[in-house]
Amino acid sequence: MGAPLERTPEQAEHTPKAGDKGLKNRLSLRSLFVYLGPALIVSMAYMDPGNYGTDIAGGASFNYDLVWAVVLANIMAMQLQYLSGKLGIATGKSLPELVRGSLGKRRYVIPYWLASEAAAAATDLAEYLGTVIALNLLFGIPLLISAVVGAFDVIILLGLMSRRFRVIEQFFMLFVSIIGIGFLYELVIIRPSVPQMLVHTIPYSLNSEIILLVVGIIGATVMPHALFVHSWLTARKLNEHTVEEKRRLLGLHLSENVIMLTIAGLVNIAILIAAAAAFFPKYSNVSTINQAYSILIPLFGSFAAVVFAVTLLSSGLASSTTGTIAGQAIMDGLLGTKVNVYLRRVVTRFINVFPTTIAIYIGLNPLSLLVYSQVILSLMIPLPMIPLIVYTSKRSVMGEFVNSRSSILIAVAFASIIISLNAFLIVTTLNL
Repeated sequence: MGAPLERTPEQAEHTPKAGDKGLKNRLSLRSLFVYLGPALIVSMAYMDPGNYGTDIAGGASFNYDLVWAVVLANIMAMQLQYLSGKLGIATGKSLPELVRGSLGKRRYVIPYWLASEAAAAATDLAEYLGTVIALNLLFGIPLLISAVVGAFDVIILLGLMSRRFRVIEQFFMLFVSIIGIGFLYELVIIRPSVPQMLVHTIPYSLNSEIILLVVGIIGATVMPHALFVHSWLTARKLNEHTVEEKRRLLGLHLSENVIMLTIAGLVNIAILIAAAAAFFPKYSNVSTINQAYSILIPLFGSFAAVVFAVTLLSSGLASSTTGTIAGQAIMDGLLGTKVNVYLRRVVTRFINVFPTTIAIYIGLNPLSLLVYSQVILSLMIPLPMIPLIVYTSKRSVMGEFVNSRSSILIAVAFASIIISLNAFLIVTTLNL
């Protein structure tokens, strides 16, 4: 046998010695940090202003009763986002690209693309509203003027996207930290009931009074654009496209997905239980985020209210970036053509500026707009969810990374729950 190849000093430095578990752990953490990005970016879709709207409305109106809905939504989101990321790693393609390949003819692709764009627009509406409301709360800018100022966050986002993609990921680390630390502080100040929270992690009733908010919570968590974009983000991580690289990335993807979406889930639970502890039952009729902000000041001090508004602004800005990236992935993947990101962002944002500004002008409730936009998203979840489950369950598409039988059963069960809840809401609404 020939002599073994000599290792370079760099290779020797990073090669763990037998029994050196500490070094292996350090290397694993370093690998995860280098990989970090796809689930980090997607997690902001689960902490966007739409979540604020549904969670505040749920906590203020029904106390801790809807904690189970937040927990269930996050568990379903975690599994479906894992499948989306796995699809990108296994195939090197995004979900929109695969859908375009399956639909084939443009007369089938275009309607699917338009429906996907409608979902992206509903998402952007919530993100835009969050930024507008946060500017109003923090700086006292009237809502109508905030609506105009908020529209120009596009300049900030496009400036970030013109740089290295890693810069965007680093900004997301900052935004997630602000939101996480902010709500940890809120919980310490508000002191919600932990036993009540734990009891209500199990659903005990579902009726016409709560179904709108349950569906809204699911729509704010299992978001169509997030299912589309996760595969696009993980596919970008491939370099060699070998089976060994895909196996390694899949392990990192699983770890990142669990960590980041657990953080997002905890933030959502924190928003709901903070609203329950602060507003129920005395202020259960709180109908706007502005009103919630005003109530926090005499109850827990102005600093607690400012922290809340800062987290909302961070949420609006970061989730807008996720929406921009998702919109680009949807358009590029389904149409097979690249559209200038500046043009796309300007058009998408200004599509929402006019109806939102009109709604504010005539006095419609911004919190209600947030909730209903998330209900629309829930109704549109099957658009990416069904092809995602189908593709990841096909060995011809996934190869050795095809879903196991248990994964398929779980995914189908979650899809059935989402579709059934949507159907229940539609039937309930039609019967009113």
